[in-house]
Amino acid sequence: MSQYFDEHSEPEATRRDAGDAESTRASRGWWDRNADEYQNEHGAFLGDDRFVWGPEGLDEAEARLLGEVKGLDVLEIGAGAAQCSRWLAAQGARPVALDLSHRQLQHALRIGGDVPLVEADAGALPFRTASFDVVCSAYGAVPFVADPVAVFREVRRVLRPGGRWVFSVTHPIRWAFPDEPGPEGLSVAASYFDRTPYVEQDEQGEAVYVEHHRTIGDRVRDVVAGGFRLVDLVEPEWPAWNSQEWGGWSPLRGNLIPGTAIFVCERA
Repeated sequence: MSQYFDEHSEPEATRRDAGDAESTRASRGWWDRNADEYQNEHGAFLGDDRFVWGPEGLDEAEARLLGEVKGLDVLEIGAGAAQCSRWLAAQGARPVALDLSHRQLQHALRIGGDVPLVEADAGALPFRTASFDVVCSAYGAVPFVADPVAVFREVRRVLRPGGRWVFSVTHPIRWAFPDEPGPEGLSVAASYFDRTPYVEQDEQGEAVYVEHHRTIGDRVRDVVAGGFRLVDLVEPEWPAWNSQEWGGWSPLRGNLIPGTAIFVCERA
């Protein structure tokens, strides 16, 4: 799961409940602490102005899951250093890049560009109703929130009628396997149906990283409960050109089990 290490001790990994406030606090802190390392390690793969849906390397330039974006207002949630938003701007869209982490947005400023940056929580989007034509998120926010339906309803609120909401998350089947890129990550080690969040906590028991599990069925029901219609579910296959390992993602595992799920939704 995460690669967080406190300056004094390694956090304890466990499975326990974690609510909205604790999850949000942990996510903001983790990304602020780890943004530099993340960008140093993955920045070359992500590029400065490339829209990548996940570690497999599926590119929006090829996938076109957002549809034609030229002339559209687009919100990117969990934008990090705003690489995807810069790509959107190059296609003629009017993107806004939103992230919970101040340090991630500082990296967006470092890279540069004219994309507006907003520091805010995905569960309380600071925009007027019907402000955007498209909302997207590549591994941003959704895996880390305790109440995804609340986020989806906020996304629906800021979308115009008929607007598209597309987001990628760790494929739910991965929760049944150890988060290892090698052969040890190919044997089922936990129940796919155990929705207990993965938590890393410090010596005081405070969460420093939280990730929430939903099954595929849960995700579909959340999408519908949020006011959307699911129009596609994409499970990217591992391409021959991609030899990298990224956490538990690897060519070995990617050729056998899916690592990413992308939900393509439209405002109902």
